[in-house]
Order: sequence, then structure tokens, then C-alpha cells
Amino acid sequence: MSRAGTGRSAIVVGAGPAGLIAAETLARAGVSVTVLDRMPSPGRKFLLAGHGGLNLTHSEPRERFLSRYGPSADRLAPMLDVFGPDDLRAWCTGLGEATFVGTSGRVFPQAFRANPLFRAWLRRLDELGVTLRTRQRWVGWSDDGALRFMDAAGDEHEVRADATVLALGGASWPRLGSDGTWAATLDARGVAVTRLRAANVGVRVDWTARHAERFAGVPLKSVALSVAGEPGSVRGDAMVTATGLEGGPVYALGVPIRSALDAGRCVLHVDLRPDLGADEVARRLAVRRPRDSGSSWLRRTLGLDPVAISLVREAGGGALPDDPTTTAELVRAVPVVVTATMPIDRAISTAGGVAWDEVDASLMLRRLPGTFVAGEMIDWEAPTGGYLLQASFATGVVAARGVLAWLGVSPPSSSEGRS
Repeated sequence: MSRAGTGRSAIVVGAGPAGLIAAETLARAGVSVTVLDRMPSPGRKFLLAGHGGLNLTHSEPRERFLSRYGPSADRLAPMLDVFGPDDLRAWCTGLGEATFVGTSGRVFPQAFRANPLFRAWLRRLDELGVTLRTRQRWVGWSDDGALRFMDAAGDEHEVRADATVLALGGASWPRLGSDGTWAATLDARGVAVTRLRAANVGVRVDWTARHAERFAGVPLKSVALSVAGEPGSVRGDAMVTATGLEGGPVYALGVPIRSALDAGRCVLHVDLRPDLGADEVARRLAVRRPRDSGSSWLRRTLGLDPVAISLVREAGGGALPDDPTTTAELVRAVPVVVTATMPIDRAISTAGGVAWDEVDASLMLRRLPGTFVAGEMIDWEAPTGGYLLQASFATGVVAARGVLAWLGVSPPSSSEGRS
């Protein structure tokens, strides 16, 4: 599967998807590759992400796909040209795992979960001659530039190679390996690192005890969420928790939520009936029978369920409004005051990382020639839906190709990369 050895070597630090696809790309080109990871086994976050269904990428059109990356879209666009959704699906097929598109447009392996795909991937890496060493924590560089690692016993040792790919992840789910400690190490070498913050994470809301106790774990179905003062909204199901809100629409609003919190106040507006439109909501609420209680009125005219009605009560200090016009406005934009995001160790991913200005087009650190970065270490973010994994794979391939160019080694052909 691999070419004849080139006599060149590379170290990959981190055995997540970005690191392992970089290792595969390098090994296919004949580079001797060693992957070191601090956990007892590789790919722990990847496997957890795929426990309930591995969402690899998304099938939507390119422009909409790119828009999911916000301010980093222009930076990531050429990398997704190198290794985009079709390439990722072909790569999976090459591992014996055909993919399918779900009803939401998300792409999954045929086996649905991550384990079969990951086992096949590890077999391929072994056949390519990639060496995998676990329980190795990267702690920086020696004075002469060697990589320093600490093993499980606390003993330090040095490793040398012709080039390095750092793929250490962000700081979410630290128990699975990505703890963000690398940020201080790079900062000490003069590399600018944007502060790591929780992304794709729930938010804290100070519910009343009654609402929290009764509705924790109950979804607000088919709602539209927006941040007060910001354009646009996101539709979907939001989950009420004992301490706030979770779910896809909340995660997708991560950037404006953080910006509002940084400015001092964040209010989410929840449209409980986005399909009806303001005029229709008002028209229905104008018809109220004398015997209707407030709850019966909202349930009969708008079909609101108990959790939605309780949310309206939360906004009114425990009472439901009587005036149809006021109620219509409230139903279309129930204000929910967000006090904070949940902590970073509860996040699916992180925002922040190595600043884009610190890397060149091949993801080599300008201050540390021969050292490349990939995956969530870089300052980009994306919502759930396949976008996180896709960019992690793409940056891993680009970083590996950067290493090959640095070493003067020809990259593998497209057909090699997919077989």
C-alpha cells in the first residue's frame, strides 16, 4: 500500500482524526511515521462521537457548507478543495465502509457507529508501517529542538524526526485526551494562541425551581432561536435541562451567544411557532372562549405543549398574559436570559486555538519551521452536523502534504489516498 521508504521521518502528536489522517498521508508517500498520544488507546473522542452514530460530513451544497465555518470559511475553503466531503466518503468506502446520506443531509458510515470504521483504519495504518505509541504526553521541546515526551511513569525522553505534525485537539472532553495544555507550550515559543472557549455547548439559564424540576430533559420541539440584537435564527429542537438549554439550535448560535455575554448581557428569543408567522399567531389568539384558562387557550389555539407554555410563564414571572396581541408577540419571541455557557469540559468542541496568522497555507508554524498543526488546534469552529470532523480531516491532509513539500517528497496520488 505504501511506497518504498524515502529515508525521511515524521512525528505526529495526537491520535485523533486529524493526526491519524496526517499519518496515513505521510506513510503512503513513503515517510517513516510515528504517532504519539497521551491516552492509553487512540481515537477516544472520535469513538465517543460515533457511539450514537458517526456523523462524518454533510451533503449540502458547497457554498452553504462553507458558510458553516463563519469567519474561517475563506481559510478552510482551499483545504476542503484538497480533501472535501466526496473525498472523505471515498476514503470511507476504501476502508470497506460505504456511506449514506440521512434525511437531514448528514453523512454516516453504513455501519452507523465509529467502531468498525476505526478498526479498519488502524489495520490500514499498521499495514502502512505507522508506529503508534500511547501514554506519551508531549511536554515541549529540548534546547536543541527534539520533541520531549513524558510516559505514564513520569519519565521524560526525547524523540527526533525530520518534521512534526501537532494534532492535539482543543480543550473539550479533557478526559478523552484533548486538554488544551499545549496552548501554554506554544505561547512560550511565541506562537499566538487565541483563548480556547467552549463551543457547541449548552447555556445556563436561571429557571424557576418549578420549571427546572418538571421539564428538565423535555425538548422544545420545532422552535426557532435567535440572539437579541443579532440577525438570523436557527430552527430545530432545543432541550430544557435543569440548568439551562442544550441542543443543535443553541450550539449553532455559539458565536453570537459568546459575543453577547462578552458585551454584558445575552438574551435568547425563542419562537415557539415559527411555521405559523406573526399574523397567523395573532389571528388564532384573537379567538378565546370565556371558559378557557390561559394554558387551555394556548394549547387549543396554537397547539403549545406544557413545556412551551411553561416557558411563556417563565418570561411572565409565573403568569400568562391575557392580551392576545401581547401574547402573540411573546410566543414569537419568548425572552430567555442566558447567564453563561456551560464549562469547556462539557463542550463538544472548542473555539480559539493557533491564530491563522501564525501558519502558512500548508499549516506550518511560521515561527517553528518544520512543525505543522492540524485539527481543532487551529482557530476555527463549526456547528455539529459533520462540519467538525470534515475540517479536522481536511486540515490533517493539508498539514501532511505540507510536510511532504517541506521534505521534498512527492505526495501520494488521489487513488492511493482512497484505496
